[in-house]
Amino acid sequence: MTLLQLQRRMARAVMQPLTGADRIAPKTDAGYIKPNDRLTSVERLEVYSRSYWFRVLDSLYDDFPGLRALLGQWAFHRLSRAYLAERPSRSFTLRNLGSRLEDWLRSNPQFTGGRYALALDMVRLEWAHIEAFDNAAEKVLGPEDLLELGPSFRAGLQPYIRLLALQYPVDDLRIQVNRASDERGAASNASLKHKHGNLTRRVSRSKPERIFLAVHRLDFTVYYRRIAQEEYRLLNALRDGQTIGRAIRSAFENSSVSTDEQRSMLETWFAAWAELGWLCPARSKGKRLTQ
Repeated sequence: MTLLQLQRRMARAVMQPLTGADRIAPKTDAGYIKPNDRLTSVERLEVYSRSYWFRVLDSLYDDFPGLRALLGQWAFHRLSRAYLAERPSRSFTLRNLGSRLEDWLRSNPQFTGGRYALALDMVRLEWAHIEAFDNAAEKVLGPEDLLELGPSFRAGLQPYIRLLALQYPVDDLRIQVNRASDERGAASNASLKHKHGNLTRRVSRSKPERIFLAVHRLDFTVYYRRIAQEEYRLLNALRDGQTIGRAIRSAFENSSVSTDEQRSMLETWFAAWAELGWLCPARSKGKRLTQ
């Protein structure tokens, strides 16, 4: 057996799902692991298997607090184990562990307890939060670069910005979850359990509300900024490489907003984007980031 074959064999054993009692499957083949005077081959392998599973479960627990509040602790734990069994870690960093959760959830709605649309929106927001926190930033186009915007002018959007069209106001829900977590240090376990239960019920009763959201960062902090549908369209058009003139036409197509209102909105938006550092030089087609 080569070293690579040994590594792959052990990885398969370590990453197989634990039993309901959080133990490695008793019939796991561990004949290639040498026992010692305290542990059998299977028990030695179990040390690594449990370490792997407890670590990845903890990572999802920390990365998706909104989904956890929505589903409740037990249902979230069940979802996490099922997801990781089908989508085990394939990256050197745990940062990417939840990157396939949205896609997996679309194929496994039964894990959302009848709250599929709300849960899907929350997952999209929380993954966007992760990307906004540590994705790359490029040179900022400042106000001086935007003084004279001709119709053929092109600008890019910072790679860390994520634009979301959502069916539910999950931004407010996530903020409530964060606030409850921040108060944890001053509360007893019983009080926290009661507060968490109330929050879960409140989140679960949320009514649909179409919103458009920009998830971005400023000074190493992630923010959620609600935007108009036209602004959402315009930013997406710029990200797709369209010229300013074409992007504006696309943004206001079939819109009831008057010409004067459009002008005022554009002035406000571009001023805000310049202040927040959202715009960057347009990328060449070969370097454009996929979304």
